[in-house]
Amino acid sequence: MDRVTPKFSTLGCRLNAYETEAMKDLATRAGLEGAVVINTCAVTAEAVRKASQEIRRLSRENPGAPIIVTGCAAQIEPERFAAMPEVTSVIGNAEKMRPETWIGLARGESEPVKVDDIMAVEETAGHLIDGFGTRSRAYVQVQNGCDHRCTFCIIPYGRGNSRSVPAGVVVEQIRRLVESGYNEVVLTGVDLTSWGADLPGQPRFGDLVMRILKLVPGLPRLRISSIDSIEVDESLMRAIAEEERLMPHLHLSLQAGDDMILKRMKRRHLRGDAIRFTEEARRLRPGITFGADIIAGFPTETEAMFENSLRLVEECGLTWLHVFPYSPRPGTPAARMPQVDGRAIKERAKRLRAAGATAVERHLGAQVGEVRQVLMESPRMGRTEHFTEVALGADQPVGQVLPLRITGRQGQRLTA
Repeated sequence: MDRVTPKFSTLGCRLNAYETEAMKDLATRAGLEGAVVINTCAVTAEAVRKASQEIRRLSRENPGAPIIVTGCAAQIEPERFAAMPEVTSVIGNAEKMRPETWIGLARGESEPVKVDDIMAVEETAGHLIDGFGTRSRAYVQVQNGCDHRCTFCIIPYGRGNSRSVPAGVVVEQIRRLVESGYNEVVLTGVDLTSWGADLPGQPRFGDLVMRILKLVPGLPRLRISSIDSIEVDESLMRAIAEEERLMPHLHLSLQAGDDMILKRMKRRHLRGDAIRFTEEARRLRPGITFGADIIAGFPTETEAMFENSLRLVEECGLTWLHVFPYSPRPGTPAARMPQVDGRAIKERAKRLRAAGATAVERHLGAQVGEVRQVLMESPRMGRTEHFTEVALGADQPVGQVLPLRITGRQGQRLTA
């Protein structure tokens, strides 16, 4: 009889998707058959609700299959998922990356709830996988967890404290990826700019970036996922200025543009810090683009405070916005603060998205006529150095970086 391979469902962030690929490998090696694994997210109350919904849906579609729930929501609220009649096992975020967990599940010897104290986890390198992503771009996890306690965020309680993957391990993995034909690597983590604080000598994230570019000369493109601009070090600024292989696109964890709201969020920067960082990065690397996370309607946010966030789009020259309408996450300090009316939150999020759409229009218009290096993700779609999508009218080799003249635009894509 053929083996029935486990089914996996991933909710939430890119790091979760990376870890799902690692779990597939661990489950296969352990010989787990016929199970359904849901890797959950806990970033908002809505994300937890969607996790429960997904569990019920997959249970209906796979009658009799063991249902294994893991991820941040399972780590934070194991009893909630253990109480669901559909659920067979609840596995914590640290446990899901251990081979013995999957061996126990395959043998039917695992306890129903296997969730330990994530804050006690100190190991740095999880289960490393080569080649998660497309055939063109690979993601490499270099860090996990977070030492900060922003008042709106539950994620440290799902991920634990910050742990770094040693630079040598990262470099070796990227070297293997380049040898396998990957032309772009993306460094990913929960709080990337905290990388190195727990390693001997306390190296900084910029040191890791410079080391990768120096020791893997065959890597054409290195990309950074999301950073906290207030933690950016001198080495990273030097890499932005001098290293053309470091892609000129940074996604910033800004969250708000009003100083009082930033303080109530327990962020470590003020609006002036964000503006100064983007100005300096643009001076060092003309043409660099920025994405940013911004929350609309954080507790106590007045219209004037919101206007400060809205103006940040122009003042920082932001292009790609991730707009989050605030929703209270039980267990966080912000959930106990005076809440903004839901209709006002929705309306503010809409205005932020409109500002983001205008910024994208301006960016796309400026690209027409330029020659861009486009990494092909599929036969007819690739991305520029600035992470802008480009549509082509004829098939091109996937995974190759091609110099293409931008001829026009199509919605939020360029054409070449």
